[in-house]
Amino acid sequence: MIYNNVIAREVAEYLLEIKAVVLNPSEPFTWASGWKSPIYCDNRKTLSHPKVRTFIKNAFADFLSEDFITCEVVAGVATAGIPHGVLVADVLNKPFVYVRNKAKGHGLTNQIEGKLEKGQKVVLIEDLISTGGSSLQAVEALREAGAEVLGLGAIFTYGFEKSIKAFKEAKCPFFTLSDYSTLLEVALKQDYINEAEKKALTAWYHDPEGWNK
Repeated sequence: MIYNNVIAREVAEYLLEIKAVVLNPSEPFTWASGWKSPIYCDNRKTLSHPKVRTFIKNAFADFLSEDFITCEVVAGVATAGIPHGVLVADVLNKPFVYVRNKAKGHGLTNQIEGKLEKGQKVVLIEDLISTGGSSLQAVEALREAGAEVLGLGAIFTYGFEKSIKAFKEAKCPFFTLSDYSTLLEVALKQDYINEAEKKALTAWYHDPEGWNK
């Protein structure tokens, strides 16, 4: 779910302004999965813009304070969720841990870095939700460590049905600061795209795997 419609539009404006999101339906990008996509999202760029990263951290912190008031620990999903998670934990004056995609192959072989006690209530911070796979791996790692995962927050989601279903099956509530449909509305209004391009971008959303075949 979107945290707040006003914030969703403002985050979308920022992502387009700093080119953290690039829309190009005529020359699609290739994702690691092999999908051809008319959108490329790199929320790491928000870290280089103090105004944007401050807005994002405060939006996350406000939501946690309102809807996850029992949160005891903030966690970040490695790697892109780590800096945003640290910023949020600092605002809320809460402990921070982060979750690797797999346990280290040396030393203490940790998958979760930082101090986490069994039974502690945790909220995860992520930068982007596509299919939800990597985010839910982190959720499962925390649960296996004995933590109670209250939910997950991300800067942006494509809103694929696959991800919504995966979070529901995992019984993990999630929220995002902005999403794909809001982004397209803002992009059209501000002339980043035209009506024909919006149609192509909407068609991709409905069939991302088969869109460019």
